[in-house]
Amino acid sequence: MRRRLERHLPRALERLAHCIDQVRMWQPGQFNYLNSSQYCLYLYFLSNTIWREERGDEAVGAATRLFLLNKALNGIDLFYEIEMPEVFFIGHSVGIVLAKATYGNYLVLYQNCTVGKNHGVAPVLGDGVILYPNSAIIGRCRIGDNTTVSQGTGVINRDTPGDCMVFAGTAGALVLKPATHSLVADFFRV
Repeated sequence: MRRRLERHLPRALERLAHCIDQVRMWQPGQFNYLNSSQYCLYLYFLSNTIWREERGDEAVGAATRLFLLNKALNGIDLFYEIEMPEVFFIGHSVGIVLAKATYGNYLVLYQNCTVGKNHGVAPVLGDGVILYPNSAIIGRCRIGDNTTVSQGTGVINRDTPGDCMVFAGTAGALVLKPATHSLVADFFRV
């Protein structure tokens, strides 16, 4: 396993560095393994890189062990087969569950948010989607670019037009309000 990790480590670190360099609150060019969010991303990029480049039984075993380590250390369910965007930010990883969905660049995730399937159908998220704590996007959803899902809001089998903020309404309805400005620039160097 050690040789496999050493073989894929440079590419995984390259992917991680590209991501870190785009996040405003992080110092470009500096991976801090004591920052749990950065370490969470590192474990994902390493497991995903091994899986992408090898896919044999031993590679799957190594990727699975890294996935389980990430789950145990950071409380995140982010399987190595999931194709995350090149640039994304995890504010707090605890309780995040991510399905095999389509994820746009400049994704922001906070604790206890979920992207999940409903009857085998996964959401499609555009660029610049922000999921605040305890929010969810589940099922046949097309989430437009620059959509912010507010805390505690569930978007289930619904679409958003983009450039909006989504709030929980009454009786399961959603309230969509136009975005006053792009929040992506608050998180990323775009």
